[in-house]
Amino acid sequence: MISDFLKNFCLITFALIGPITLPAGGIQRNLNDYNVLNNSKEIILSSNCSLYTYPKNTAKKLLLLKSGSSLSILRKWKVNERDLWVRVELATNQLIDNPNQTTRGWIKI
Repeated sequence: MISDFLKNFCLITFALIGPITLPAGGIQRNLNDYNVLNNSKEIILSSNCSLYTYPKNTAKKLLLLKSGSSLSILRKWKVNERDLWVRVELATNQLIDNPNQTTRGWIKI
């Protein structure tokens, strides 16, 4: 009886606390290892690019970002040695601009 209680207690404790230490979205090494963007928090596009729903070339394109757009970097994601994706947020004023417009997505670097 006590051993069953102890097993259940350990199982519940791990189920509640274990996921806190796991990375969201999959296993990946330290994101600071990829210094392609020199740890900057904001970028300005030098050419037009597409905003994707998730970090894959076959993903749905949300919108076309024009050259000169200002973006805030939320996260970096390295798919393989050649593909580096960045989750970004558009620098917009949602009170003035269209509040239903998509403001977050992925771009390929």
